[in-house]
Amino acid sequence: MEKDIRWLVLLTVIVGTFLGRLDQTIVNLALPRIIDEFSITVTQAGWIATAYILANAVFVPIWGKLGDTIGRKKVYLWGFGIFIFGSVLAGLSWDLSSMIVFRIIQAIASSADYPTAMAIIAVTFREGKERAQALGLWSTAFAASAVFGPLIGGPLIDTFGWRSVFLINLPVGIVGIIMAVMFVKESTSEKKTVKFDWLGALTLGITLCALVLVLDKGMEWGWLSIESVLCYATIVGFGYIFYQIDSKHPEPIVDFKFFKIGAFTNTLINNFIVFMGMMGSLFLLPVFVQTFLGYDATQTGFIFMPMAFGMILAAPLGASLVGKVQPKYVIAASTLVAAIGLFMFTGLDPRSGPMDLVIPVLIMSFGMGFGMSQRTSIIAWAVPEQEIGVASSVLALARNIAGAFGIALFATILNNAVENNVLNIASNSIINTNNPLILQQVVPLMILKAQISAYPTVFILSTAIVLIGAVLALGINVKEKKSGAEVFVE
Repeated sequence: MEKDIRWLVLLTVIVGTFLGRLDQTIVNLALPRIIDEFSITVTQAGWIATAYILANAVFVPIWGKLGDTIGRKKVYLWGFGIFIFGSVLAGLSWDLSSMIVFRIIQAIASSADYPTAMAIIAVTFREGKERAQALGLWSTAFAASAVFGPLIGGPLIDTFGWRSVFLINLPVGIVGIIMAVMFVKESTSEKKTVKFDWLGALTLGITLCALVLVLDKGMEWGWLSIESVLCYATIVGFGYIFYQIDSKHPEPIVDFKFFKIGAFTNTLINNFIVFMGMMGSLFLLPVFVQTFLGYDATQTGFIFMPMAFGMILAAPLGASLVGKVQPKYVIAASTLVAAIGLFMFTGLDPRSGPMDLVIPVLIMSFGMGFGMSQRTSIIAWAVPEQEIGVASSVLALARNIAGAFGIALFATILNNAVENNVLNIASNSIINTNNPLILQQVVPLMILKAQISAYPTVFILSTAIVLIGAVLALGINVKEKKSGAEVFVE
């Protein structure tokens, strides 16, 4: 394939990935308007996001397997087309039930993007350094979508209403489909599927539904509530059944042989830990900024813009080290830099200015982006080319679960820290007055101090978790070249 065409292929899948991930961030801005129009509660509106997350998580491995067997371009186009169709339907929703159904359609289609896009890039860019650079640049689409979501969504909603955040996907999506038809070449696995693993897909789907559901709703229900315990039992029971099925199936949805490859497993663990620590704590940062610093949604979006710039700058730099420096050292160093950025958030207080936010975000995103291409490349190179789609779906699944787990973990940590701080402040405070007016002012101030003091706890723990990821990255051992690629795989 000509070099110019190859980079157009990369641009094509970046458009698809950006649009799919943008949809996840931009819809959250529209929720207040949707709540008003549909006359629903905040809890009910939460299912708009929860349904999307559940469906997306369940279908990622299925699309990855289908892409490897029936054709990656075919699956990519089908996913893109259904996503646009679901977006238009969501924009025409008339009540909560219709919105949830149409969001599920969107999520099922969107989940086709990650495994097929990564496989398309891997088979398009076969030379080591270029493949790493391409995968790194593609990965920045995730950060860019998170940054530009609020910047694009706010004006759209204010000018054209909440339905516009869905309908805008139609013209952009059509452009993406045309690009895919023109530039992307069809590729399939050399190993043709004879018997699709439908039972494995079903049991994995049930397991993931229960897992994502309890992570999303566990704090609301109570982690030891009947609902949560039922989810735990479902996870263990169906997870075991899934393992028994796929460990014996000749063409499994998830090939457990991948986990015998040290480079694959250790890279996956590093990804999980890093995403858990970063996504969980960064989920709470906008809450702090808007609650205690008084920023609006648009100002908060500007604060996060350096995240995209940091990753875009760092990704090609990290890719340039492929074949020159062992990947484990690059990944460990990048994870360490990301941890330093996170640690800088521990100094936040109500007096913090914009640069107190921008600099840590920039450092953290630079560290994340510097190792992104190395992580993704190792996953692609560690498995046979015909199974890249399945392997990349496992990576996507790990990142999704890590993000959900991190958000649930650190939201719980924050709430517990606030409660403990309130008790500590109350027990160590002496109020020398019985004036009820003054007492009414003191209690909210104590709670406010407890809330502000809880955030450093979250960022200290998230820093510690990411540091563990940096240490574990040193276990990504590399020994032999594979197929002439300029990386080494254990």
